[in-house]
Amino acid sequence: MSQSKVLYRIGKVVCTPIFKLLYRYKSINSEAVPKDGGYILACNHTSNSDPVLLGLSQKRRLYFMAKVELFKNKFFGALIRALGAFPVERGAGDGKAIKTGIDLINEGEIMTIFIEGTISKTGNLMRPRSGCALVAQQTQVPVVPACITVVGNRKHLFAKRVIHFGEPLTPQKLGLTAEGGRRELRDASNMIMDEIKKMREQDLNEYRKG
Repeated sequence: MSQSKVLYRIGKVVCTPIFKLLYRYKSINSEAVPKDGGYILACNHTSNSDPVLLGLSQKRRLYFMAKVELFKNKFFGALIRALGAFPVERGAGDGKAIKTGIDLINEGEIMTIFIEGTISKTGNLMRPRSGCALVAQQTQVPVVPACITVVGNRKHLFAKRVIHFGEPLTPQKLGLTAEGGRRELRDASNMIMDEIKKMREQDLNEYRKG
C-alpha cells in the first residue's frame, strides 16, 4: 500500500483544530489501544466524520475500509489512500478487501472496521455484521471496541461527539477459534456490540447529568 506518512501527519495537524471547533469532541480511554502490534478497532458508525474523529483520537495510525465509490475520482481516491483508506465493495463479500485488512494486521497495524457496515440514519445502534469477527478469527488478534456517541441535538450537523474506547477483547474471550463456524462469528459480533452499547449508555448518561 502507498499511504504517505507525511501526508497523514499533516492531515492530523490540519484537522485537529477544525474538528475540535466543529464537533467539540472528547476522547475517553484512548490509551486502551495498545502502543504496538496488530489489532482490530471495531466502532459504530454515526456519520462520514467518524474515520477522522477516530484518527484524531489516536496516536497510532489507523487504516479503514471505504466504499469503492469514493475512489472513482482519481484525485480524491489518491488522497484517501494516502490517509489510510482502501476500497471495499459493500455487500459483495469483498475477499480482496478482507485480505488487505488481514495483511495490515499481520504487519502490526490497526485495522478499523465499522461493525454495523453502514451509517445509522437514526443514531441508534444497528445489528452487527460478522466481518469484524471473521477478521479477528482469521488473524487471532484482539478487538478493541469503540463507540462514537452524538450528544445533544442529532439534527444539528455539528453536534458534540464523544469517542470512547473499550478494553481489548481477546479471541479467547470472544470464543473465536480457527475452525469456528457462523454461530461463533455471530456470538462474537454480538459480544463486541454489547461492549459498544455499554459505552454509549454510559456516555449518554454522563451527558444528561451535565
